[in-house]
Amino acid sequence: MNGPWDVHSDCTPDCAAPALPRVPATRIARRGAAFARTVRRALTDGERTAEPGRLRTHARALLDALDIHVEGAAALTSGGGTGTLVVANHISWLDILALLAVEPVTLLAKREVGGWPVVGGLARRAGTHFIDRTHPRRLPHTVRDVSELLAAGRSVAVFPQATTWCTAEAGTFRRATFQAAIDAGAPVRPVTLDYRQQGLPSTVAAFCGEDTFAGSLRRVLAARALTVRVTAHPVLWPLDGGLDRRELAALAARAALGGLPVTAVTGGGAARPAAPVPHAPPRDTPAHV
Repeated sequence: MNGPWDVHSDCTPDCAAPALPRVPATRIARRGAAFARTVRRALTDGERTAEPGRLRTHARALLDALDIHVEGAAALTSGGGTGTLVVANHISWLDILALLAVEPVTLLAKREVGGWPVVGGLARRAGTHFIDRTHPRRLPHTVRDVSELLAAGRSVAVFPQATTWCTAEAGTFRRATFQAAIDAGAPVRPVTLDYRQQGLPSTVAAFCGEDTFAGSLRRVLAARALTVRVTAHPVLWPLDGGLDRRELAALAARAALGGLPVTAVTGGGAARPAAPVPHAPPRDTPAHV
């Protein structure tokens, strides 16, 4: 059932296409077997999976089993007394593994992610906080929970687009979770995730529309030279810059979705984007909150 907070993506499974020919069937089989073994090891760790070191190890092992290389950021958080609100675009279930492989953080994800095969189980064991978008009255509670986590020094990663798109340039950022950073006085780290095959932009990893996990996994298993690039943009400091959640979301989206440089807000006045964020406007009014 769709709720008033649902976001609808124009992307469909037809958007997912490889940039290079498939690998041979023998390699697909080897990857599938390695992935299954790695999943079993991760899921048998139980509650220990939430330990940062184990979480990073499992995420990296799952990507290694799929022959997916992670490049880019060495860290996502900024240090200091509070946690960092990491805000990233959303393309695939692989996004979760990529972020955790770089730096284990607490994830905030839509409720449906908890039911996804493999990733859902790992996300639950990793202590992910799930959002039920069919009950919009829960949103203030979610914002408060995230703010408390940040104030306690725990970094939180969210996907403000609230759904998946096939490229890093589409969609828009919802504003609500940015309020948590303002309330906690926490920095915001915009992050761009994009997928390539031998340097060529690729949508093969996209998990959109009515796609199934099995169908997406088959494409990923067959993908040649797949790389996920994690780009960490300059940190935004909402309190020092006097930013409200609208301005903060716009600045973060400009960096994460447009890949355009944004001056970090460090205390000398708020940076402002010089041009509109290059993405389509949201199709449902509640996305403006």
